Amino acid sequence: MGFADFYALMPPDNAATVAPGTDVSFPQDGPTGGSGIARAGADAFTLTEIGTYQVLFQVSVTEAGQLILTLNGQDLAYTVAGRATGVSQIVGMAIVETTAVNSVLTVRNPEGTAAALTITPLAGGTRPVSAHLVIMRIQ
Repeated sequence: MGFADFYALMPPDNAATVAPGTDVSFPQDGPTGGSGIARAGADAFTLTEIGTYQVLFQVSVTEAGQLILTLNGQDLAYTVAGRATGVSQIVGMAIVETTAVNSVLTVRNPEGTAAALTITPLAGGTRPVSAHLVIMRIQ
């Protein structure tokens, strides 16, 4: 079993908007343990073992929008999370099963979305706001 927390701080991370079809960056490493979860880049994460994973993400955005998990470049339709209006976070959680070693997971602003997403800097105060992607291998 393994776990990993990847995060971003705004500012300075995700300084540009996240265009439709583009992945959110989580360029900083939080706590990790065990095996099976590795960084493939600032916005992609490798699930090295076939298994079942619990995936949680939260991202503060300025616009109405949606985020979706992808596995090996394919949208996982059951993982879409979004918000219509207001100034809140998009929070998603899902169980993801892999059938191949070294599957790549991302959090994406889905194709066909009307707008790029601004990852909100300094939301609610003067300190950088965090966005998180937490992955736990549960089987």
